[in-house]
This record gives sequence, C-alpha cells and structure tokens, in this order.
Amino acid sequence: MYQYVSRIRFTEVDQNRKTTLNAILNYFQDCATFQSEDLGVGMTTLESMGRMWVLNSWKIQVHRYPEFGERITVETWPYAFGKMTGQRNFRLVGEDGSVAACADSFWVYMDTKRMRPTRLDELMERTYVTEPRLDMEYDEGKIALPESMEEKDTFLIHEYHLDVNHHVNNGQYVQLAGDYLPEGFQIRQMRAEYKKSALLGDVIYPRLGRVEDRFVILLGDAKGAPYATVEFR
Repeated sequence: MYQYVSRIRFTEVDQNRKTTLNAILNYFQDCATFQSEDLGVGMTTLESMGRMWVLNSWKIQVHRYPEFGERITVETWPYAFGKMTGQRNFRLVGEDGSVAACADSFWVYMDTKRMRPTRLDELMERTYVTEPRLDMEYDEGKIALPESMEEKDTFLIHEYHLDVNHHVNNGQYVQLAGDYLPEGFQIRQMRAEYKKSALLGDVIYPRLGRVEDRFVILLGDAKGAPYATVEFR
C-alpha cells in the first residue's frame, strides 16, 4: 500500500467547512500519481516510453466529508492487472482512523503515439505489487441512462479545464456534471465513465436525467456521443 498524510485545506471545503467531492477525488488522483513517481514510473518516464495510464472509469463512495483542518491519510494500491489494464483501490482515512471515503478505479495502458491500448511491458509488471481488493460495494456493467434526459445549455472547453495531458481532467468532468445537481443534494456515491477526451475549444452538449435519487449527466458532443457519463446518488 502507498500512502501520504495531508490536511484539509481552506480551498478544499464548501460553505459548511466540509470537504468537497472533488477535493476527495483530487486526493485520490494525486495519491496514484505520487506512487508512480516514487516507484520511478511517473509522468516523465512514461512520456519517454510513449506510454500513459488513462482512467476509464471509477466509483467513489463517501461515508463522511472531513472538515477543514482535519488531518487525513490517503491510501492507494493496485489489486489486479490485465494484459492492457489495471485496477486500483483508494481510501481516505480521517483523524479518528475511520474510512471517510473509498474508491475503485479501472485504468487502460495506452500507446501515446497510436493512442490505442497496448500491452503492459516488463517494467510495469515488475514495478507494481498487487494487494487484496478493498471490501466495498462494486458495480457490474455500465451506467444505465434514464429513458428521459433533458438537454442543457452547451458550454465551451477552456484552458483551465485541461491537465498536463492537454485534455479535460477526469475531475473536471465530475465537477462540471455536479453543477446540474439540485441545491443541497448530498453526494454519497459517484460513478464516472470516460469515453473520449475533450480538448481545448470543444463544445460540450450536456444531458440530465433523474430516476428517484439517482442523477445521470451525459457530457457529449454535438452528435450525442459521450465524452463522459457521471452518476450521482
């Protein structure tokens, strides 16, 4: 297991001084990145190899939102690898030792020149050590779209939506989708599936659907093909 200790910052809390979902998401993303960097297979190494890990989907469960100033421990570990894929768990542990949030994620190993999935090489196989899968609720299958979905106003992708890979960051899709939730909605679970990368200048065509306490937001292109689909409960 890889872990690092941090503290909830002023910039990571909402009006109630509670951590936001996106702050938790960013802690998880950073933890995976830090592990790769510390193992010697970080961004610079992967770039020189013409490789990168792309997040295909994940699920975050929130048991409680840590408060401003709270000291936390963020943990991650891979639990399975396929020929071209990897699966990874995360935990965010509060000061009292309880698990505040956890996550499951599915990654694809990519050839950046061809922009296609590629087999894991020997370096990846010998670098990461798998550990048992976290005891949490896992989902089978894709996010189910509601039969009726409402079209929302389009918006443009700007530079502040992009990450070091020059496309919209995984967390940005979740934050953008969260803007369509009703005021006061308490997110206890988030699932996101990523289909293709939105780039600078792309126009996003959002659609929103609701079934009881489940909200689904599809962020797509002009033809309705999704960049990302996000589900909140």
